[in-house]
Amino acid sequence: MRKLRVNKTWIVLSVALVVGGGAAFMANSYLRAQVEEIESRGKGENVKLVVAKKDMPKGATLGPDSLAVRNVPREWAHSNAVTPEQFDRIDRGALAYPAKRGEPLLWSQLEGDKVPTFSARVGAGRRAVTVPVDEISSISGLVEPGDRIDIMVTVRREAKQLAFILMQSVPVLATGTKVEQGADGRDGSRRTFTTITLDVNAEQARQVIAAREIGKITALLRAPGDRGAVSGSRDDAAALLGLASPVVATAPRRGVQIIYGGTARTQAIAPLPGAIEARPANNNAQPPAVAPATAAKANAGAVVAAN
Repeated sequence: MRKLRVNKTWIVLSVALVVGGGAAFMANSYLRAQVEEIESRGKGENVKLVVAKKDMPKGATLGPDSLAVRNVPREWAHSNAVTPEQFDRIDRGALAYPAKRGEPLLWSQLEGDKVPTFSARVGAGRRAVTVPVDEISSISGLVEPGDRIDIMVTVRREAKQLAFILMQSVPVLATGTKVEQGADGRDGSRRTFTTITLDVNAEQARQVIAAREIGKITALLRAPGDRGAVSGSRDDAAALLGLASPVVATAPRRGVQIIYGGTARTQAIAPLPGAIEARPANNNAQPPAVAPATAAKANAGAVVAAN
């Protein structure tokens, strides 16, 4: 009995060792796969950014001794980071906010005239247009610079309220006077503002201004990375806003009756370039009505007599 009990103990211990070894192997394989995935991501396209060599307090002077260049994966690069090509613009400048060692230097961290103007954020061929918003149309103040929104317009036509999507996936340049996401330290928190500045082209700016004047604009916040078009949007948005090109009615051309061999037909006369149409002094005077058959016979007789 004693020998049998010892054998059972060794069996349980062996099973435990096998299970533990298998679990350790699986955990090691999983961690190795995760490391390889992270390393493969890091081998993607990189961009060069200016970073701080050391921790620098507010007011610290910037220069080659305090800054360095580092390769950063493009997908992780901040859109407001300073690049090596822009170093001359920040050299000998000062920090408005502290910078940590190894972190990219942002334009929003600089003070004075080193910070680029807001117009530098507007791309070539683009326009920045500001629209007023309220608590509802600004999604309770949760829209941030860098977000993308759909613009919905509500107008009244013939005693009916019409709502339609005017534009889709429009980038937000600024909310109020805030031009950087999280620049005030409250990233994602509620904030009060009354205007949104959008990045649009010239034609879209015209449509936004028209919609702002005759209707109400509401912002529909999109998920990050969502660039798909929303189905069911109105195609006659320009017509509702009065932006459709008017159709100019062409005045009917005057014609002259030509009789040849007893057959009558009417030929339209094209106006001469620069000619001005002559109108009778009395616009209400109408020529006497003549039956078509009688006129044709009289004209045919005149032609025969002439022959």
